[in-house]
Parts: sequence; C-alpha cells; structure tokens
Amino acid sequence: MKTSILEQDGFIVAVLEGELDTAAAQEVENALQPLFTNNDRDILFDCSRLDYIASSGLRILLSILKNAKANGHKVVLKDVNDEIKNVFKLTGFISLFDFE
Repeated sequence: MKTSILEQDGFIVAVLEGELDTAAAQEVENALQPLFTNNDRDILFDCSRLDYIASSGLRILLSILKNAKANGHKVVLKDVNDEIKNVFKLTGFISLFDFE
C-alpha cells in the first residue's frame, strides 16, 4: 500500500494506491496522521489507484472525516471504483462522504 499527501487546488490531497487491508492499516494510519489534526483545509482522497478497502480502512477514513467536520471542512473521495463504492453502500458510509 502506498500513501502520499500533497496540496492541490486548495485541498489537502491524499493519494491511496493498492489495497487498504488490515495488514496495511497501521502503516496507512501513520502516513495519514497529518490529516487527523488538519483544521484549515478540505481533504480530497484520490482513490483512482485504490484496489480494495477493509473495515480497518473505513475506520481510518471515518476518523479523518469526523475531525474535518468538527473543524468545518469536508472530505471528498474521488475516482472510487464500483467495488469499493459498494463497500461504502453496504456499510452505510455512502451518505457520510462526498464522492466525485
């Protein structure tokens, strides 16, 4: 699993690449740590190269979303494939996030 963070068009952009499974979750959570304390920008997750997400990955995204909303910001998931979007639907998370 590869994770990178950059700034683009007023967003903090996190690029997720690979499989966000239970084995990768701790590494990804550590890599995304700056997003847990972000209080000045909206966050965009580029999911165009994300192949899989487990419940541990959903938990990470939900924690980041809660912090962002508490600070008046949004979290957008961009280019989510149908399989991953279905996971969001099945868990009820589809209504919590903005998708592009």
